Amino acid sequence: MAQPERPVIDGFVPSKPPSNEGFKNKFLRKMQENPFVPIGCLATAGALTYGLISFKQGKTQQSQLLMRTRIIAQGFTVAAIMVGVVMTAMKPRTGPQ
Repeated sequence: MAQPERPVIDGFVPSKPPSNEGFKNKFLRKMQENPFVPIGCLATAGALTYGLISFKQGKTQQSQLLMRTRIIAQGFTVAAIMVGVVMTAMKPRTGPQ
């Protein structure tokens, strides 16, 4: 069966990802482009983990504070993702137009 023809979108030029880029190199490149996303993810995971540990130990007030901290960290992460999307969209395109 023949593959369907790809649609042509005006103003969009698809780029091929580098074929020799492995997971580690891609991760490092993405982290250099927007380092706040992994930082926010780690902060979210840390607050969640520590909050659950506090809850299990019966420290309810500390657990509540850490769950609120988790929500703030999640908001920071989403904002970092959105800033990265906007910066990527505003970046001048290279290649044939």
